[in-house]
Amino acid sequence: MHARSLSENMAHHAHKLSMEPFRKTEAIPEDMPKIQGFNFNQGVDYHALLQSYVSTGLQATNVGLAIQHINNMISRRQQPWKAVNAVNGGDEEDPSTCPCLMSCTIFLGYTSNLISSGVRESIRFLVEHRMVDVIVTTAGGIEEDLIKCLGPVFRGDFTMRGTDLFQRGMNRNGNTLMPEANYVKFYDWMVPIMKAMLQEQKNQGINWTPSKIIHRLGKEINNPESVCYWAYKNNIPVFSPALTDGAIGDVFFLFASDNPGLTCDIIEDVSKINNLAVAANSTGIIILGGGLAKHHICNANSWRYGADYAVYVNTAQEFDGCDSGASPDEAVSWGKIGANATSVKIFADASIVFPLLVAETFARRVNETNAKKPVKCTTSDSN
Repeated sequence: MHARSLSENMAHHAHKLSMEPFRKTEAIPEDMPKIQGFNFNQGVDYHALLQSYVSTGLQATNVGLAIQHINNMISRRQQPWKAVNAVNGGDEEDPSTCPCLMSCTIFLGYTSNLISSGVRESIRFLVEHRMVDVIVTTAGGIEEDLIKCLGPVFRGDFTMRGTDLFQRGMNRNGNTLMPEANYVKFYDWMVPIMKAMLQEQKNQGINWTPSKIIHRLGKEINNPESVCYWAYKNNIPVFSPALTDGAIGDVFFLFASDNPGLTCDIIEDVSKINNLAVAANSTGIIILGGGLAKHHICNANSWRYGADYAVYVNTAQEFDGCDSGASPDEAVSWGKIGANATSVKIFADASIVFPLLVAETFARRVNETNAKKPVKCTTSDSN
């Protein structure tokens, strides 16, 4: 007889469990949300599908929560205006002269890649219909919007070889392609505007800031496809504290070599955006991506003990300590988001998610009768 293996011996040697096989479940509140997805047997209904996200779980739930938070921002923004923190020592201020004195001031931040993509059209929709109050973006978020009015951006592929594209004069951003020729058009368009700005600075004493320059460029582009155009038309301030970090900076560099003296004051702009946050009754922040656009909005809101509503959409992680990946709760520790705020972060590509958020919030409510009225712009140039 062969000796039995150790495993065979162990199989016949019973061990009594030292624990109960199942844990007891505490009483579950009746109103605790249950996980359930959309039933396509009911037919194809995109509104109902997106409404079901909140009970779907995973990142779909965060999308559903973001829809709720943005709708709450909009509802609060539509409430009758009440003066708080009135400036110049007065008890009240005419809300038509200051966009911050509304029941809720909505800040929108986004990175340049979203303007390179078709998300530009979703952003333009919000600005065209005056559904946001303050914008922060990068230099690319400005120049790519303007350049698209001068020449198209094309769809490419993430795997296209850089050496080949360089030889062809094509610049790849993900799977979008910007022809080098578009930058030539942009330079030719910008130079006469900068010459006029330089003369206005010398003769009229205009102190140019990034937001004033963007306002002027929105006026000059005069194209309803442009985000900057509608920001100009509707007097929505657009802040870009690193305006020189891109093609605009390249144009400034080339222009200054032959036309020295044009200046850009970033201190006036940081005071302006901080004061917009300070004077607001409440604030909602919607931030697509990270970096400068995210932090500039959050930092402004720290001057009022934080935003009341916050929606982040990005793919950055928190483990490396960068601000792009920082969670809403980390922002609470800095006073950038209020301790009692409603907030959510969606870990997703904004090009997929943001049009869906717009569809279920701003686009469905664009015709509400008490939409924001035009305001007197505090960032415009003398023209």
